[in-house]
Amino acid sequence: MLKVDEYEKIRRAYYIEEKSIRRIAREQGHSRKTVEKALGSSGPNPDRQKAERPAPRLGEYKGRIEALLEENQRLPRKQRYTGHKIYEVIVKEGYGGSESGVRRHVGLWRQIHNSPAVYLPLEFERGADAQADWGEGEVVMGGERITVQLFTIRLCYSRRLFMMAFPSQKLEAFLEAHVAAFLYFEGVPHRISYDNLKTAVKDILSGHQRQEQAGFLGFRSHYLFESHFCTPGQGHEKGGVEHGVGYGRRNFLVPLPEVASYTELNAYLRSQCLADEERTVHGQTHCIREAWQEEKDCLLPLPAQDYACCKTMQVSLTPYSQVIFETNRYSVPVGEGRRVLTVRAYTFRIEILHQGEVLATHERCYGHGHDIFDPLHYLPLLEQRPGAFDYAKPLRQWRAEWPSVYEQALAELRSLWPDGRGIREFVQILRLHKEHPGSLIEEAVSAALKFGCVHYEGVRLCLNQLRLPQQLPLPLDLEGTSLSQLQHRGSQTVDLQVYDQLIGGI
Repeated sequence: MLKVDEYEKIRRAYYIEEKSIRRIAREQGHSRKTVEKALGSSGPNPDRQKAERPAPRLGEYKGRIEALLEENQRLPRKQRYTGHKIYEVIVKEGYGGSESGVRRHVGLWRQIHNSPAVYLPLEFERGADAQADWGEGEVVMGGERITVQLFTIRLCYSRRLFMMAFPSQKLEAFLEAHVAAFLYFEGVPHRISYDNLKTAVKDILSGHQRQEQAGFLGFRSHYLFESHFCTPGQGHEKGGVEHGVGYGRRNFLVPLPEVASYTELNAYLRSQCLADEERTVHGQTHCIREAWQEEKDCLLPLPAQDYACCKTMQVSLTPYSQVIFETNRYSVPVGEGRRVLTVRAYTFRIEILHQGEVLATHERCYGHGHDIFDPLHYLPLLEQRPGAFDYAKPLRQWRAEWPSVYEQALAELRSLWPDGRGIREFVQILRLHKEHPGSLIEEAVSAALKFGCVHYEGVRLCLNQLRLPQQLPLPLDLEGTSLSQLQHRGSQTVDLQVYDQLIGGI
């Protein structure tokens, strides 16, 4: 195809220099037909569409392809015919051509019949609006590659971004993410836009009316912001945060971060969000941090107390001193549990309560059918039943990872008291974990082994010595006191005649 400057050169040679078509073709290296074509036009036509390539085998199926494409308008947005699916359909009906020919025809049809999406440029007031959404990302946690749920919220005026990772999109995580974001923003936006996510929306009513979940309504009442829910299938209504999710995933999670826990991952994401504030968004005159400084005073103030982001429910105590939450079983201290207890489920922990008193706290498990034990909860029962020591599941799990000096102490106690008292003494030693850190108890057991006093009282004595190390006595200074005459007593020369006088006087 001729370029614009070649058109101009041909037309100048013919109309200004009055050269013949044959001469122009020879001098400029074009065919006579090309020269004639250039003389009939002032330049190339960029709006001209490419002619469809001939496809003899596709010819009789074009009508069928176009019927399927028209049917797409009546199908759900995420369940429509793709070029590949159309190819599969017409192959079953006898088509013997290539898939690329089908895809080419589908593309040309869409260019003609589908209008490009057009959006209005928006402008927001300071502190007025924010947009929130969930996304997914991959990280390496504890040496394993996993998928995490990324909550992202962006202030519409300053474009300040906050991202936090969770193991699920449950209500507890949704609310906890908001609280963390409000603390990060140092205020609450007046209105937040969302998709119609189930954690917030119970039912979609007519227009923009929604019946919101009770838990989300209570949260909004605490922070006093308004909620806005997008039209179903119209994600562009909160395009800012849609872009923010992708931006954070491409810039914060590439390459895949390697972390030990969600705590470490969220600290990393926070540092990335802070670093991103030095960026100046296209079309703005100052960076995100400076825009936020202008915006934060317009945000709603934070309440005096954070909202309790947890799910609360009544549970029953099982015969194994456990409560069941979402198919997982969590232990309760033996003797302290009651028939009916309360569970508070936070994103990363589980609390078990009775009449407002916290009896046990566990790391939350997102698996199914797992036992989550605190072995200290079962020690009183093992004192009563030492014969079950080797078979108790909570102790077997703990024993697989406790220090080797514990096994040495247990062996000595069993050898010294094989009738069960040795186990009871060892259980009493383990109960010291309720009040003291494990590293200190391990050191005390090692000292007791060294001194040959491996029993409860001996370990406790070594523990107290470690906690209260011996101190050298301070020198006594009597100068300037009424007892100054005693200052040098004990350092004078010994006079043995005094003893002779004492003996002689007897």
